[in-house]
Amino acid sequence: MASEHPTGSSEGAELGRFLRARRTRTSPQRVGLTVGPGLRRTPGLRREELATLAGISVDYYVRMERGKETRPSPAVLDALARALRLDDQEHQHLRELAARAARYAPGPPPVPSRTVRPHLKLLLESLRPNPAYVISRSMDVLAWNPGGLALYAGLDDWPAGHRNLARYLFLHPTARGLFPDWDRQVAGCAARLRAIAGTAPDAPDLASLVGELLLKSGDFARLWERYEVAGRKPAQKTFHHPRVGTVTLTCQTMHLDGTPGQRIGVYTAEPGTPDHDALLLLDTAVPAGARDERLPHVSS
Repeated sequence: MASEHPTGSSEGAELGRFLRARRTRTSPQRVGLTVGPGLRRTPGLRREELATLAGISVDYYVRMERGKETRPSPAVLDALARALRLDDQEHQHLRELAARAARYAPGPPPVPSRTVRPHLKLLLESLRPNPAYVISRSMDVLAWNPGGLALYAGLDDWPAGHRNLARYLFLHPTARGLFPDWDRQVAGCAARLRAIAGTAPDAPDLASLVGELLLKSGDFARLWERYEVAGRKPAQKTFHHPRVGTVTLTCQTMHLDGTPGQRIGVYTAEPGTPDHDALLLLDTAVPAGARDERLPHVSS
């Protein structure tokens, strides 16, 4: 129905989408409402119920959900967050969506540079045998050391420009077998993309990736519709790797200062353990030709 789809600016529309997704996933019982007999046509809370809980008019809330009201006050946002029982990460995402809607300027932002600075490539090399890579905000794998590529089994099947961790998780045939908790991994991945895309809905790099995944993966489409933005990244990951067997590694992702949203991911294991021995094997497992893609020649 037309009333279910925001019709304001793209930034206001994204704010409306988030509110509607959280409203329809919040049960009346969770917020202390008594549900009378009979079938409810609306999943989750009705608009008027949420407006009453937040202490705002129904008309004002409907305008927000339709993307027509793009300047809600901090007090209104906080009231909606309390009514919807948002956690801290979801509450912050709501604030960011509202802030972006209020300062909306037409025209899509430029695609961030994919260039990785030489000193970061050298850093990846210095981290060996620990698998490490640099990724873009949309999870494109921009640079890697040998283990960083080999850890994601089969990722080297794809051309360098096509390697993307979200694309790998949802579309590569090896991914489901690689992760024993694949369902958790893809849910967190979709939530991270939702959070990023929510504050940059017109960004070409994100729009292209999301469009591809919506078209090719029913699992992604289902998770995207849920509009979760509070994905939890586990401190450890277990891999059922076809080359080195089962290995459990500690993972850490860090933002890189002075880059267009790039991050470095590093996996470690305690020296002397079987998991560390597996990293030593992965460090030598890069297929022929991959080294030339990875790093420029560095003279000694």
